[in-house]
Amino acid sequence: MTDKNFDDNAGVPEEGSDANASGPQPQNPDSTEAAAAEGSDDDLTVDDILGATQTGEAAAEDAVLADLESTLLNDLKRLQAEYANYRRRTEEQRQIEADRAKGEAAKGLIPVLDDLDRAAQHGDLVEGTPFAVIADKVRVAVERLGVVSYGEKGEEFDPQRHEAIFQQPTPGVTKTTVLEVVEVGYRLGDIELRPAKVVVAVPAE
Repeated sequence: MTDKNFDDNAGVPEEGSDANASGPQPQNPDSTEAAAAEGSDDDLTVDDILGATQTGEAAAEDAVLADLESTLLNDLKRLQAEYANYRRRTEEQRQIEADRAKGEAAKGLIPVLDDLDRAAQHGDLVEGTPFAVIADKVRVAVERLGVVSYGEKGEEFDPQRHEAIFQQPTPGVTKTTVLEVVEVGYRLGDIELRPAKVVVAVPAE
């Protein structure tokens, strides 16, 4: 009887034995998934942080470079505009100085031109004579300087260009005109070398 009882209990492990410790242990599915999810979230969070940091730094650098490029471009445009204005002012000033120098040289020739005009009026400049040849050379040299003469009988009187030395009331005249040219005027470009001295015909009352 004793042997039978022993056989019946032989295959039943006792409570607290090593078989319970070494055998497969039951696991909670929810806790396992949570642990796996937690580990996965930790890895993704690190990568995301690093990626976001690098992206933010790159965006900040791009913004700084874009601002610097815009600033440099604006500075370059401003410098180009200033240089263009400087060149224009320099050229204008250079032209003014050149015209002024030519004008000073031409002013010294005006009395000579007056003498030549008087000689021509008196018939002293006979074509082919040495005096006439010299007179022509002087006039050509003055023209090359850019000096032009003005003031002709019958043209309308312009107080900006003519100097009236006498006014003559004239019947039939409806507007002030040049009646006689006493001295022709000379100018060089916009520089007035000498106004034309004229006698002016004005409408008779």
